Amino acid sequence: MDPGHARQRCVLTALLVDANNVVRTDELLERVWGGRGPQRARDGLYTYLSRLRRLLAGSAEVRLERRSGGYLLAVDPAAIDLYRFRDLVARAGAADDDEKALRLFDEALELWRGEPFAHLDTPWLDLQRQGLHRERVAAQRDRADAALRLGRHGAILPELCRQSIEYPLDERLVGQLMLVLYRSGQQAEALERYRQLSGELSEALGIEPQPELRELYRRILNADPSVAASPQPGLAGPRQLPAPPTQFVGRVGELARLGRVALPPAGVDGQGSVVTISGPGGIGKSWLALRWAGDSLAEFPDGQLYVNLLGFDPVAEPMPAATALRGFLDAFGVPPASMPAEADALAGRYRSLVAGRRMLIMLDNARDTAQVVPLLPGVGTCTVLVTSRRNLTGLVTAHGAVPLRLGLLADEEAASLLAGVMGRRRVAAEPDSVSGILAQCGGLPLALGVVAAHAVTHPHLPLAALAQQLRDDATRLDSLHADDLTASLRAVFAASCRALTPAADRAFALLGVPAGPDLSAPAIASLTDLSPATCRVVLGELTDAHLVEQHSPDRYRLHDLIRLYAAERAQHEHPPADRHAALRRLLEHYTRLAEAADRTRDPDGSAEPGDFQHRDQAVAWFRAEHGVLIALCRQAADAGFDAHLCRLAFALRYHLEDGGHWDELTTVQSAAVTAARRLSDRAAEGNACYSLARAHARLRRYDDADALYRQAIAIFAALGDAVGEAHARRGLGGLCERRGRRADAVAHNQRALDLYRQAGDKVGQAMALNNAAWVCAHSGDHQQALDHCQEALDLLGQDSHRHPEAAAWDTLGFVHHRRGEYRRATACYRRAVALCRELGDRYSEADALRGLAEACQADGDHAAARDAWRRALEILEQLRHPEADRVRAALTQLP
Repeated sequence: MDPGHARQRCVLTALLVDANNVVRTDELLERVWGGRGPQRARDGLYTYLSRLRRLLAGSAEVRLERRSGGYLLAVDPAAIDLYRFRDLVARAGAADDDEKALRLFDEALELWRGEPFAHLDTPWLDLQRQGLHRERVAAQRDRADAALRLGRHGAILPELCRQSIEYPLDERLVGQLMLVLYRSGQQAEALERYRQLSGELSEALGIEPQPELRELYRRILNADPSVAASPQPGLAGPRQLPAPPTQFVGRVGELARLGRVALPPAGVDGQGSVVTISGPGGIGKSWLALRWAGDSLAEFPDGQLYVNLLGFDPVAEPMPAATALRGFLDAFGVPPASMPAEADALAGRYRSLVAGRRMLIMLDNARDTAQVVPLLPGVGTCTVLVTSRRNLTGLVTAHGAVPLRLGLLADEEAASLLAGVMGRRRVAAEPDSVSGILAQCGGLPLALGVVAAHAVTHPHLPLAALAQQLRDDATRLDSLHADDLTASLRAVFAASCRALTPAADRAFALLGVPAGPDLSAPAIASLTDLSPATCRVVLGELTDAHLVEQHSPDRYRLHDLIRLYAAERAQHEHPPADRHAALRRLLEHYTRLAEAADRTRDPDGSAEPGDFQHRDQAVAWFRAEHGVLIALCRQAADAGFDAHLCRLAFALRYHLEDGGHWDELTTVQSAAVTAARRLSDRAAEGNACYSLARAHARLRRYDDADALYRQAIAIFAALGDAVGEAHARRGLGGLCERRGRRADAVAHNQRALDLYRQAGDKVGQAMALNNAAWVCAHSGDHQQALDHCQEALDLLGQDSHRHPEAAAWDTLGFVHHRRGEYRRATACYRRAVALCRELGDRYSEADALRGLAEACQADGDHAAARDAWRRALEILEQLRHPEADRVRAALTQLP
């Protein structure tokens, strides 16, 4: 159900908050308008209530009833998240079992999805929002207390850290965080949290922390046993886990998810868990696992096992499972002479030793599922963390593993990582340089760590110099090289590639040839000269190895640094002729499809059935491939593929126009003009000059547009292309009209109309007649303008020619406005807006909306005018068009 207008949604909210209770009419008015409502607010309220009653008429669960003095919304409280939340919190508070309370709190807090009453704003709603926010915070604190009583301090640490940033003066929260940190072995950090709070309270409010918090600080300072975690029974076991990373940042969501899925449920026998952490080399998989493990040691009183399986080591071969098993048995004190010789027997002895124990087993840097399976414990309560550059889907499907795919660091997290290593003062001193470093490292922790280490070992080197080194694609990987091969990006990427099949390795290198942001699977098949079926197998392997990301259905991309490595591989391993042929295949693929899409997307043309069945499909393809097509145009110009560039530019002209991509349109068409001249292709040159002139005209670069239109006219006339010349003359006529040269405008437009008639081009004639109508309207000859528009519409008849039809209706709106016929004007403009939106012609839609706004304003309908101005402004801002300033000014002048 769509609750409609914002004020109507506000009325519904005001009733929902007091569901099953009568809300007085005056109270509703106060809640919805806040005492600031218009004089006719009561009439408006009744209108909204009437609409809501109609909306709810078909529902058996919800009824809106008129009661004495007010209104009642009858509904089952269980259907409203607010009442469910309060009920669950109350049940959690009354629970005699902390496990049950924790589950109820989790169920309650999961009902929160974003800001309450989003996009609604009244004083009453603001108070409701504040109250609900306090209820949520209280539930979070009560939940943390239950988790602490259960000894789950490791699991709640990430969430408490995040909340402490949002509520730095919350003393209850700080107390909980101090306990968690202390019980996780971080006494100094726990004490520092108290000192921070004490200083902030003193500075902000001139007060000290509460006595309970001061007492907790004293106990932690003295390592009082009363604040330590309760000891858990269990057998002594190995403690092989490496130290957690010291400069770990971010990953709050991932840590929280690990806490939910990696810990065996308390009190449940036979429940272990396997979690796979996957991602590309250098993404921080081992760091995340070690950080979570270090925070959760108390959950595994029987010990921890750790092994680096060397699955993608730059030098060593992957470790056989039998070798890892012998290491585990050795950790349990099994003498070498007592260890079985066969791998199956080793695995059986290992499973016997870990059976019944609550242990953490970390299998780091696994090559594949086969290497991991012998190292999994049998039925028991162990948690297994597996890190790998592959997805290890076999563990998910056959062994119930929970997959966790690690992504790139956000800019804020990446900046914190740099500051933690280089020092906050140094980072703060050069913010622009830091932004450059972040952009070039692309959120990859390994790259950030290498840069930070280089900065620390060269303390007098300005960060600007580091940023400059990274800015150059040719030397960026050199700047990210480290002496330790495990910390060198090239070595890390090379190790991933060594695990590929020859076909996948070749395809990976060729993916470094194109410069676009991503590619579709059919495009990659063309680039690599593989059959579609083989290409999909290869892409599956590359995706599984996290060298390529499938970011949407059938579309693939590479991280910028991985792309640079692929480009290096292509440069060194494939001769120029092979790279040239690969790029040619890709250009052929995209040029053919762009031409087919252009024919299909043109509602005024005719397209043969083929790659695209209808216009919407062609438009969607252009939008999906936009970045790729622009990048290919640049690459075609640089690589000397002039013919492909001219064809692509011609196929892209209307897509770029309709989308308002003016800068890209001028860049592409300028390159096409140059390429056509190199080819001595006069037809291609004329088309590119004409398209470039249209772009300059839209951007109000009138001198450039004038010169290019005249060049196009001369070329088309010399070629005997009547329709091409007519297009260019019509464009020049429109330009002359905008510059106040009415006589020239009439002459050029009349010549265009004659040429269209000679060629039998009805669509062109309609557009020329519309231009003539526009000139007449500005000259005051309104009747002649109306006649021209009607003639244009009659020419088009019943055929679907939406571009000229939209233009005619827009002009009719202008003429009726000038004649003072505002209702007719608004009707014409609305029809023009609808047609432009259907066409996807964003700029023309904005232009028609501006006309609609002016007509509504003249008619006294200021609300409709404001709506139209706002919609026009939104489009022009998205297009980054200079006309946005004028529309913004018009909005501010509305009463």
